[in-house]
Amino acid sequence: MSNEPNVQPSTMFIRDNIEIMRGIDDECIDLIYLDPPFNSKHNYAAPIGSEAAGAEFKDMWSLNDIDEQWISMIATDHQHLHALLKVVPSKSDKSYLVYMAVRLLEMYRILKPTGSIYLHCDSTMGAWLRIVLDAIFGKSNFRNEIVWHRTDGAKLSQHTPKTWGKSSDIILYYAKSDVVGVRPYRELSREEADDKFKHTDKRGRYFTKGLSIFRRPSHGSRPNLCYTWRGFTNPHPSGWTLSERRLEEEYQKGNIVITNDGQVERRKYEKDYPGLPMSEVWTDIPNLTGDNSEKTGYPTQKPIALLDRIIKASSNEGDWVLDPFCGCATTCVAAHMLGRKWIGIDVSRAAEILVRKRIDRELRNDWVSSGQPVYEPISSSDVPVRSGKKVVLREFKETLYGTQKGHCNLCGVHFEYRNLTIDHIVPKSKGGQDLETNLQLLCQACNSSKGARDMAEMKALFSGYMPTQTLHV
Repeated sequence: MSNEPNVQPSTMFIRDNIEIMRGIDDECIDLIYLDPPFNSKHNYAAPIGSEAAGAEFKDMWSLNDIDEQWISMIATDHQHLHALLKVVPSKSDKSYLVYMAVRLLEMYRILKPTGSIYLHCDSTMGAWLRIVLDAIFGKSNFRNEIVWHRTDGAKLSQHTPKTWGKSSDIILYYAKSDVVGVRPYRELSREEADDKFKHTDKRGRYFTKGLSIFRRPSHGSRPNLCYTWRGFTNPHPSGWTLSERRLEEEYQKGNIVITNDGQVERRKYEKDYPGLPMSEVWTDIPNLTGDNSEKTGYPTQKPIALLDRIIKASSNEGDWVLDPFCGCATTCVAAHMLGRKWIGIDVSRAAEILVRKRIDRELRNDWVSSGQPVYEPISSSDVPVRSGKKVVLREFKETLYGTQKGHCNLCGVHFEYRNLTIDHIVPKSKGGQDLETNLQLLCQACNSSKGARDMAEMKALFSGYMPTQTLHV
């Protein structure tokens, strides 16, 4: 059974998301939505005086923006990803993909086997990100490339354009396993519902249009669907639309009715209607423009309706939702309004302020009318402590000495017990913890050389591999 996260619900972490995610337990998150930087080659900042004032981020990438340890880890532990990065022609694109890959690996680890991930991007890096996601989640777990048509107009250059106007974003939807499903429907508007459900009986509003009882003759002969039910028989060899057992079940539920004039009628009730089936092209959710009340001034803010659809489609009430690039906290607000537990991560303190303001603004009236206390999200910059099996370091040294048979785990030389020291494979400064799986013995010389590096980088350096050079191969 999957674990509950080792984090309190409704927590906003103000810190680099790689450090926070390294501290979150395995397989405990139901849904991840991320709207990361797009490698757009621009800097973004909220306008002075806006609700999001102070929020800013850089979306230009070079080798100076990434940690060499990330490259070493990918090269050592994920050679298929390393091979992919080697063929990326642009240094900026490589740097961006390394930054994203190490974070997506952590997201895969913390996502439940029944979980889903939605990565919001555009055409700038969308094709490369899909290949990275294929490598991490498996190509067979790709579900959809959703196109969000965010604006009706497309802005073009005053000069002769070289491209078609851009008016959409891409959302890459992956599952973690074959058991993950989705609810691809949208709710009807009031006007749509009134137009569709034109009839009413004691069970509520319903429609009958398009709900046939008998198959059409053109559908061909189906002897197994030809039977007599409560005195009714299909006059054509095409048969009924349902098996006799299913027809009787629907009758008992009240969805099949024998009318006063002796006709068999199939009804679909509003309370049972899941919504209109949707394709992967979303044209009904506009971007935030003008004086929209949702707008905070955050430069890449997404509408609540967009997150509302994703959260409803791929999670249930009480599930855990994570947004590791939460920005102005739209995911957190939408998850909270839908009764989900959420975790947000952002490097900007503005995210913490915005989530408090927005949750209060959206839900205060409900709290007051129901007599509930005003809700306060939790803010933290501390790395969560994984709840795996922790050990007392001095006591565990003897176990490690036996497991490693007295050899240093880096240079491989045999040492006496007193000459080996306990080391964290992933340093504590990088989110590593006192778990059995994160501990090893190194000789004093190797431990001193390793310092604050993680083990992936040390193995790479020890074998003569130079991380930064690999990106240029």
